[in-house]
Amino acid sequence: MTDPTTLGIKTVLHPVADLERAKAVYTALLGTEPQTEGPYYVGFDVAGQHIGLVPGGGPQGMTSPVAYWHVTDIEARLAAVTAAGATVREPVREVGAGRLVATFTDADGNVLGLIQDQ
Repeated sequence: MTDPTTLGIKTVLHPVADLERAKAVYTALLGTEPQTEGPYYVGFDVAGQHIGLVPGGGPQGMTSPVAYWHVTDIEARLAAVTAAGATVREPVREVGAGRLVATFTDADGNVLGLIQDQ
């Protein structure tokens, strides 16, 4: 049975070296123009998924794509995964419009994210 407080992976962020080149590739791949576009972030919304391009890995220093699980209670979910052995990488913080994010690493060092929309 799936926990109803976990809403699934709906956001994947990709670090990119050249934002304009990456934007062209993802526009061709996804068949749509970005819905969010700026010098620090380009975002596409396609089929219920949000694909984000982050130049240079952003301030969080991403070195590989990060899948973000959408949850209804980010603090509780972060506590649950850390109790199970995960390590907090970035604690909960607001990134605008009431959206809260956090990242953690699993036992193998994979970075995973959590998002809660207010």
